[in-house]
Amino acid sequence: MIIYDLKCEKGHRFEGWFKDQQAWTLQNSQKLVSCPICSSSNVDIVPSSITIMGKDSRAAGKFQEKEISPLKALQVLHQYIDKNFEDVGEKFAEVALKIHSGEEEKRNIKGTTTPQEENNLKEEGVQFIKIPMLKMDS
Repeated sequence: MIIYDLKCEKGHRFEGWFKDQQAWTLQNSQKLVSCPICSSSNVDIVPSSITIMGKDSRAAGKFQEKEISPLKALQVLHQYIDKNFEDVGEKFAEVALKIHSGEEEKRNIKGTTTPQEENNLKEEGVQFIKIPMLKMDS
């Protein structure tokens, strides 16, 4: 599995998950990859802050996939979220609505919601993703 950061021609950023680089190339060439915001199928890969490279990929100038365990992938994801998202705790729905309506500056946030708050966010058209938090044993 490989995750690419993608951007459409209108500048919307999102991520895509593909079996491998060939799957990305095939799907993109057939215009099967589209922006979840505007539905544009003119999509390109953008540089990502998380890249896994093989030893000799720097010398060759090409990226090589390197298998990592699902646990390690989740750890890397959670480290990225901890570093790049503001924790708004139980006020996630409130803050997300304010950002969506332009009352607060646009930024990455994380927090918790109730099922009712999630439904309200969906009804208002606020995009969010639920990521389960890991409980790590020492």
